[in-house]
Amino acid sequence: MTDTLNIKITKVDQSRLPGINFSDLPFGKVFSDHMFIAEYENGVWSNLQVLPFGPIPMSPAISALHYGQAIFEGMKAYRQADGKISVFRGDKNFQRFNKSAVRMAMPTIPKEIFMQGIVELIKIDEKWVPNQDGYSLYLRPVMFATDPYLGVKASDKYTFAILTTPTGPYYSKPLKVKIETEFTRADEGGVGYAKTAGNYGRSIFPFAEAAKEGFDQLIWTDSATHEYIEEAGTANLIFVIDGKLVTPSIRSTVLDGVTRDTIIHLAKEAGIEVEERRISIKEIIEGIKNGTLTDAFAAGTAATVTPIGEISYHGKLYILADPETRSISKGIAKTLNDIRYGLAPDKFGWNWVL
Repeated sequence: MTDTLNIKITKVDQSRLPGINFSDLPFGKVFSDHMFIAEYENGVWSNLQVLPFGPIPMSPAISALHYGQAIFEGMKAYRQADGKISVFRGDKNFQRFNKSAVRMAMPTIPKEIFMQGIVELIKIDEKWVPNQDGYSLYLRPVMFATDPYLGVKASDKYTFAILTTPTGPYYSKPLKVKIETEFTRADEGGVGYAKTAGNYGRSIFPFAEAAKEGFDQLIWTDSATHEYIEEAGTANLIFVIDGKLVTPSIRSTVLDGVTRDTIIHLAKEAGIEVEERRISIKEIIEGIKNGTLTDAFAAGTAATVTPIGEISYHGKLYILADPETRSISKGIAKTLNDIRYGLAPDKFGWNWVL
């Protein structure tokens, strides 16, 4: 429930926008002038406000720091061809945010707060939405527990915030990835399907080790046998095998990606057969060897559609086809971007035009 939807607005005295180089936007490091905040206590969301981006006072004893009650989403707003701004598939991000909240024993956020917070924030920081091709305003809704209590239980207080950061392409080249068979991202019955902070925390060390070997990303495998492909941690994985779009099926260890879901819809619309199922490492390696696997790419809000150029397994490197020759992923990526930027009809009603 909410007390009101009156959102208090406090603007910055002077915008930082004139000092921003929009041709050099490292992902997640340049923040817009303002942020949205709401607070939860005694079963009520209140204190809704847009205020200058900056530090938030908090106790070092808050539950989020000690017991990991923190969730987030990744979304994007696009400057369309006619100059208007649209948020892409906000409804699905909202649903997944609350799905994560339930799994982490956190309160759900009312849709009107989630959506109206985005609207008010973008209205104020409208000039922060880039107009270059391939650029967007990344939106980061986040919720974390704020009880200053050192006891293992669900917090009674929470803060919900929305941060925004203008960004360019997340990856600038085809990915060199390693199939991970020692460390595990998620376990059956765990929180792998939730966008919770701990999922990413446990992946940092294995990724850092892989980066030392020259890899851009990991391909995570199942925790029980390490025989089946799951996801890349920052994105879902999609392959083209025998002309079919094949992707690991959603399970408790695989995130239900918004971009993944979008690509599946677009592939079916284009008459491409889609299979959502378990995919073994053996099938991937054999497909590369015999030529039946013709494409592999990462799909995510940040990554969008990023081709995978090389896959390493047990120390052996397998080179995939030149991304320029991959008609299926290139075609889907173009259609997706055309819809996002208002260059093609939005048949599915995905664009939430502000």
